[in-house]
Amino acid sequence: MAGSGASPLARAEQFIWLTARVLEQRRFAFHFLDGDAGAVEAALAAYQGADGGYGHALEPDLRGPVSQPLHTVHAMRVLDSIGRCEGLRVERMCRYLSDVSTKDGALPIVHPSQRGRPTAPFLPVVDDPPSELLATGPVVGLLHRNEVWHAWLFRATDFCWAAVDAMEKSHPYEVQAAVAFLDGVPDRARAEAAADRLGRLVRQQRLAVLDPARDGDLSVAPGYGPGCAPGRHHLPHDYVRTPHSLARRWFTDEEMDRSLDFLAAEQQEDGGWPIVPHGVRRGRHPQREWAPGTALESRPIATLDALLTLRAHGRPIG
Repeated sequence: MAGSGASPLARAEQFIWLTARVLEQRRFAFHFLDGDAGAVEAALAAYQGADGGYGHALEPDLRGPVSQPLHTVHAMRVLDSIGRCEGLRVERMCRYLSDVSTKDGALPIVHPSQRGRPTAPFLPVVDDPPSELLATGPVVGLLHRNEVWHAWLFRATDFCWAAVDAMEKSHPYEVQAAVAFLDGVPDRARAEAAADRLGRLVRQQRLAVLDPARDGDLSVAPGYGPGCAPGRHHLPHDYVRTPHSLARRWFTDEEMDRSLDFLAAEQQEDGGWPIVPHGVRRGRHPQREWAPGTALESRPIATLDALLTLRAHGRPIG
């Protein structure tokens, strides 16, 4: 057992072996224990449906076997992280995304096929859902970054550009999706200009807590939804997962250091991190749980994200 004097990585490893699904165990082994990428792919394959999409609660807040865009985005992030975002599997994923796209050629957050399955209350199932940058931006950015070309990408890319260009008032999750798109899209000059404008919007609308220890107006930004607890906020590292992101220029070195200090300090006694984001000033306020298994499955994902973010920014984890 990892003791209280153990490194953050050793403590997190104990937490992963104790609580995580096989997929997160395999991901941890790949990223931190020289594990095999093929083992991650094999674990991920269990979530893929015959339609090429992913289901089976890969994204814990959507339960049941049916494929959903958010599950498929999650799967693509996993494949990208192990250098396997390519080949026939991704071709099948793109065909699925094309099949479930709206008339705009983009993705809804929740496809109506989820109806009747257990679903988080902050992810409503409607018959004719709109296109959302939240679902479309990350997958389009990942496909571009991995030089995957598919007919679906053309209209989806146009949708993302239009959505980013139209952003005047936003919320943290939409900003994260925009960053994921801008970090991968090929037109770098346009992406940099859009990111600069988005960074000004984030600071003007106070969509990032720049000093977690400072008192002040910490009202919850719109867009968090009814499933989120009081005191929930995004910090700079939530937008800047790696120092190479276009969002890095939004924050000073001092602001990033404070944010990463806060992230490191969020590791819990059991070695895991809480579900994102964070309680600031008034203490920690975990995300409200709507089902017993969702927090248990989500915390190892949050723990992997925290470790990878800290390591990407050069923080020692052990």
